Amino acid sequence: MKRSLIAVGTVAAAALALAGCAGTSAPASTASGGGSTTLRVSVWNYAQTPEFKALFDAFHTANPDITIEPVDILAANYEDKVTTMLAGGDTTDIITVKNLTDFGGYAQKKQLVGVNDLVKALPADKIPALDEYKADGTYYAVPYRQDFSVLFYNKQLLKDAGVSDPSALTWDEFAADAKKLTKGDGADKVYGAYIHTWNSLVQGYASAQQDKAFDKPDYSWMKDQYDLTLGMQKDGTILDYGTAKSQQAQYKTIFETGKAAMVPMGTWLISPLLADTAAGTTSVDWGIAPIPQIKSGSKITTMGGPTGFGINKNSKNQDAAKKFLSFAAGPDGAKAVASIGIVPAYHSDEITTQYFALKGMPQDATSKKAFTPDTIRPDGATGPLAAQLQGVLDQEHQLIMTGSKSVADGISEMQSRVTSEVLNQ
Repeated sequence: MKRSLIAVGTVAAAALALAGCAGTSAPASTASGGGSTTLRVSVWNYAQTPEFKALFDAFHTANPDITIEPVDILAANYEDKVTTMLAGGDTTDIITVKNLTDFGGYAQKKQLVGVNDLVKALPADKIPALDEYKADGTYYAVPYRQDFSVLFYNKQLLKDAGVSDPSALTWDEFAADAKKLTKGDGADKVYGAYIHTWNSLVQGYASAQQDKAFDKPDYSWMKDQYDLTLGMQKDGTILDYGTAKSQQAQYKTIFETGKAAMVPMGTWLISPLLADTAAGTTSVDWGIAPIPQIKSGSKITTMGGPTGFGINKNSKNQDAAKKFLSFAAGPDGAKAVASIGIVPAYHSDEITTQYFALKGMPQDATSKKAFTPDTIRPDGATGPLAAQLQGVLDQEHQLIMTGSKSVADGISEMQSRVTSEVLNQ
């Protein structure tokens, strides 16, 4: 395959207590090497997140004098716990930066070590997400993975309904196909699509595909995407938002059990699909396609964001920590995470070949096309105000999707609240 794993034309810059408070130190498999330096790394749900073990094992093999000790935190509490850690002077060496919203806060507070020297030595042309971690001219983290949205689809359900592979859909065509794919009722109903409850699954696509910023409070550009999503909800071709929210619907379960034919979702879903197929817990015949676009024939613009590592300014092992960051962001780290179905931040033909050679990975042309979007833009607000923006946007999203506010009123309220509550204007 000649094209890179992620052929990104434009990646927008900027926007992802004590140890007892932060979580528990889980014994990593690398911890038995008796190395002279121990690096403590904050992670979430270590036992259920195999990318960490794969990366830590590979690093320890290459650097047997450095031991990795994961500081394990519940995923649901991760952001809050890390915020408490950094504010309280915790000395955990490396912070896993879960998303660009969190990164904006860390960078604003100067809680991470600047790593410009490290970045200069990296093959920047092969790490398009690198600049996402730059703030005011300084890099404060580096990415090790780069997820982006694709359209997961159930090949058998599409075949049964006579629907073509969704290789180049517009959003209107996506909605039309969802009607053709919806069948049954009650507990036996199969939805044509499933759109998860995150506000990014409406607002993020609208922002990315129209190149609109969340910190400029004119959100009229969200209207069409809301109209489409609410229209699908009214038609019964997607599970309604209120039910999905109250039942805490799991997109993986819905897709793996064949309850929805198409699911727009991040590439992070690939790894559990491969694992569950290998374990025999799902038999879904799946593929991936480019995310639907606003206009037919346009270049593929999708949304996503990196996950990375930053060095705590209170770390006592900063030289060893920099060695780990260089490894994680480079080709060796990429090979480690790609081996378990995670999309690495570093991309090359070699990594692409390795990734698609994974057992269970679809081999059709549409699936491979999905890995070459022209542009990946952030899936939400970025920068120092990201968390506050996200709070307002999500609250109003919930009110729109449950019918508590009209689209027009919800958008108007977003604009008003962002202006007064976030921008203080």
